[in-house]
Amino acid sequence: MDLELRHLKTIRAIADAGSLTRAATALGLAQPALSAQLKRIERALGGALFVRGRFGVRPTALGELVLDRACVLLPAVRELQEEAVRFARAWEGMPRFRLGGTHGPLLGGLVDRLAESHPQVAVTTRTSWSEREIAALVVEGRVDFALVGACGESPPPAADRLVWREIAVDPVFVMLGRDHPLAERREMELAELARESWTDVPGDGCFADCFAAVCARAGFTPARVYETDTASCVHLVQVGRAVGLCRATFPPAPGVVTRPLAGAPLRWRHLVGWHPGSPAADVAGPVVAQARAAHTEAAARSASYTQWLADHPGFGATSPAAVG
Repeated sequence: MDLELRHLKTIRAIADAGSLTRAATALGLAQPALSAQLKRIERALGGALFVRGRFGVRPTALGELVLDRACVLLPAVRELQEEAVRFARAWEGMPRFRLGGTHGPLLGGLVDRLAESHPQVAVTTRTSWSEREIAALVVEGRVDFALVGACGESPPPAADRLVWREIAVDPVFVMLGRDHPLAERREMELAELARESWTDVPGDGCFADCFAAVCARAGFTPARVYETDTASCVHLVQVGRAVGLCRATFPPAPGVVTRPLAGAPLRWRHLVGWHPGSPAADVAGPVVAQARAAHTEAAARSASYTQWLADHPGFGATSPAAVG
């Protein structure tokens, strides 16, 4: 049997899991099937790769040698595949803008500005709730630019593979129904909402944990959090079923007001990312500039955010340096 890359991945999975049982679960295999595969690999390599014991498995000297080589070969092959895909999909002739983003007003604003400034260039979009999925599409060469967000100071996805630029930093606001007792307040303490149910959109970043942490510091645990799409969040707020968490640039909606939290305990960073080895890198500067202009326009459409910014000059100033 010739050794294949999938065999190296199997060996790496067994070493990482520390047991055949856990490795079989991670690989989606039955343990007997994994054991039989490992025996075939060991015969091909001329000896045992793992010592089996009561508490799992550990690599033999031969196993350590193979794992050392796998740590070099697997990333190298992965990078080769990604570079080949990016090269094959690189645009020819007229450039195009393939944008990927999480749901929010900035993606639409960026599409509008790019379409207006480059009317002969095709602009396409991909959306997902997952920041990691969008970043992976850029790494794979299927999308040119990622427009995502990150909570607080948390790093963006694929920070070691992509170049990221910060577009803006916004406070997180609260959506209230117009009949809510606090709707006329200019701002409110988070603790004043301790008895409320909450709603927000899903994601795979750390925002849920950050929200839970600031609630704990305010002295309460959220009674209920509905994670759902934007339209459903707005509906739950409109009917008084919940209060919502939203970006300060959230566009106006009937029957809903957005209000800041005192001290801005939650902050959202808007980021644009691209692969440094892709053709997109050559036009990244203008795209970043257009994204910042789109954010400025979105902020200007929110009366509550405009007022808040007037009271907090200099908030969210960004640096041109890369974000890691």
